[in-house]
Amino acid sequence: MPTGVDRVEHAYLDRFISDDVPAFGLIRTAFGYVLLDRDGMIAFRDRLNGSEKWGRADVLSRLPRRREQALTRAETDVRRHAIARCLPPRLGRMLQQHLPSGFAYYNVGHSNLTDRVFQNVRSASGSIEVMIHDVIPLEYPHYQRPGTIAPFRAKLERVRRHADRVIYNSEDTRQRTETVMQEWGPLPHSIVSHLGTLSTVPLLSELPAGLPPQEPYFITTGTIEPRKNHQFLLDLWGQMGADAPVLLICGSRGWNNDAVFAQLDQLSPKGRIREIANLNDGAMSALVERSAGMLFPSHAEGFGLPPIEALQLGTRVLCNDLTVLREIIGDNATFAPVSNPELWLKTIQSWKEMPPPADKEAIFVGPSWTNHFKTVLRLR
Repeated sequence: MPTGVDRVEHAYLDRFISDDVPAFGLIRTAFGYVLLDRDGMIAFRDRLNGSEKWGRADVLSRLPRRREQALTRAETDVRRHAIARCLPPRLGRMLQQHLPSGFAYYNVGHSNLTDRVFQNVRSASGSIEVMIHDVIPLEYPHYQRPGTIAPFRAKLERVRRHADRVIYNSEDTRQRTETVMQEWGPLPHSIVSHLGTLSTVPLLSELPAGLPPQEPYFITTGTIEPRKNHQFLLDLWGQMGADAPVLLICGSRGWNNDAVFAQLDQLSPKGRIREIANLNDGAMSALVERSAGMLFPSHAEGFGLPPIEALQLGTRVLCNDLTVLREIIGDNATFAPVSNPELWLKTIQSWKEMPPPADKEAIFVGPSWTNHFKTVLRLR
């Protein structure tokens, strides 16, 4: 299941491929860097989409041990479609030889934000545009995987020093990030452009047997990690007992969440709480659309895609009272602080007894990628 950052990278890939401006893709591999032209980017996207299959891994990709097979096959294919490749020390020369003067380097994935990349882009007369999705690792370090906080801080400091412009997904993210950055020195130029959202067609035919439940049910989606606050929902369902509606917890298991995982491991397949993984977007949308409501008790978000996508399907949303969610979706959701579990219980019981009409209409229109790129590309 793609993450929110994955979706943003995919949207930028699609946008630049479809543009009439020359476009190139820079990929970091185990041995150096690979440069793709538009045809190579299309081939890469088609394999990401599943419309083309990844090839077999070559000998070079298999040299580093204990690597995932999917990664070795992907690296092999990008080398096959590359117009150039190089070892790390020769990155600057490769960029100077193949990219036009005055190019813009966009990094929207929180990865490869290194001094080497930034310095070589600059030496090749490129400008640097970086998207920051959130600073949650610094604000909520207790939710993070071991060993990730210091590297994230260093990454953000490099962005502050090198970026010509920072793109923020929300005003809330900008304020939080710049509060951190200003302690280190001058701030780079920045803009805010809300991320686009795409409505996925619900596909009941993609659901496994037994789904959706025949009785009213609630759903929560996203990686099962501490920040998403699944423990809060498990506690609510424990309080409701046998009278609780069905709760579908849809998402992959993350990190630092052993207590929640232990509870999920004890679930009955047909109990009041059910864990579901490995659904594609069409199947997930079908479950969200037919639910009595989407529950989103997350402690912190940089943007918050699941509530937006649910609202676009006409599904009611009950979420934690986060500033960023109010910025993006306004009054279209029901906000309840997780410090008030009684309000959550009251709302869930009310929605259980009054399920939405079968012919409900989606009236919420989320931000569009068209408008996002109008802002980002117009204001360069």
